[in-house]
Amino acid sequence: MQPVLRTPQPARHSRPLTRAASLAHLVFERPDLALAERFLTDFGLVVVKRTPEVLYLRGAGPAAYCYRIHRANRPRFVGFGLNVPSDADLQKLTELPGASKIEASPHPGGGRFTTLRDPSGFTVEVVHGRANAEELNYRAPLSLNQGVQPVRVNSTQRPPARPPEIYKVGHIVLDVAEYQKTCEWYTYHFGLIPSDVQVLPDGSPVVTFMRLDLGDKPADHHTMAIAQGFTPGYSHSAYEVVDADAVGMGQKILQERGWKHAWGIGRHVLGSQLFDYWQDPWGDKHEHYCDGDMFTAEKPMGIEFASPEAMAQWGQRMPPSFARPKLTFKAIVGFIRSLRHVPDVTLRKVIALAKLFAI
Repeated sequence: MQPVLRTPQPARHSRPLTRAASLAHLVFERPDLALAERFLTDFGLVVVKRTPEVLYLRGAGPAAYCYRIHRANRPRFVGFGLNVPSDADLQKLTELPGASKIEASPHPGGGRFTTLRDPSGFTVEVVHGRANAEELNYRAPLSLNQGVQPVRVNSTQRPPARPPEIYKVGHIVLDVAEYQKTCEWYTYHFGLIPSDVQVLPDGSPVVTFMRLDLGDKPADHHTMAIAQGFTPGYSHSAYEVVDADAVGMGQKILQERGWKHAWGIGRHVLGSQLFDYWQDPWGDKHEHYCDGDMFTAEKPMGIEFASPEAMAQWGQRMPPSFARPKLTFKAIVGFIRSLRHVPDVTLRKVIALAKLFAI
């Protein structure tokens, strides 16, 4: 049976308001900046700037920073930033309801930005003109002996036993209740293109993988993914490393230093990335990945049935805990509210998802 999408969204817009150029950064709140720093540096990020109230980290690539943490009493995912190509894009976005005025950025790299709120309540900081930083040392991919033509003779493989160098933040995955509205908001306001959609047997979409529209220039299979949830929430973020040995070394280092593993190592079906997921001290998942698919704008959207088997080609089966929502009082109240007021959240869909992923 061929899967069919039976909803208006996800779908690309023919005339989006702007076209985002890249994922800029993530924003979190944490009660303990030192503990957050210890996990993230073990994970492979590098501290750029540290104050009593804010911590900035970066990868080895040119981005001035990719991860920002503000001190707060309770842990929270706030939102993320997107880079746009021009100041004119910022001007267009400031005309939207609730948008902030354009301001000079006080963060590393500078530039100018405006702040929006998406339909699911996440903060989106839209940035133009941020200056690049000098790239950091980043080991080259290992040479592999494959097939009958060896390239490595009389030498050995010894990747360094240290946290893997992260090149960039690659993508963010969000759980949302307002699935249709949120997908439409990103495809219109930032020109994101649905690469692949996972649907239930009745054709209802439950996960959309969206990439940047860079025209003929290849873009990562997804810079954002939107998953049907019952309340808005952070699912995970992903960070690109150089090769499979970097993914494996990341697992070794994080295990040795006592951090909690979430899922992996394996290879995804949609996007093809080699992956490994870890939880930070507050249970938020962070992914090392390499070898992801790259699509140009002309690649059409794919549709697949959702299932645990569709999440990985090989490796550990996705554990039920990976997709299980956090059962807080706030989440339960939000779930009840969504059942009553959000068209995308129905009892039938809740039951279908619970059975599908054993949650």
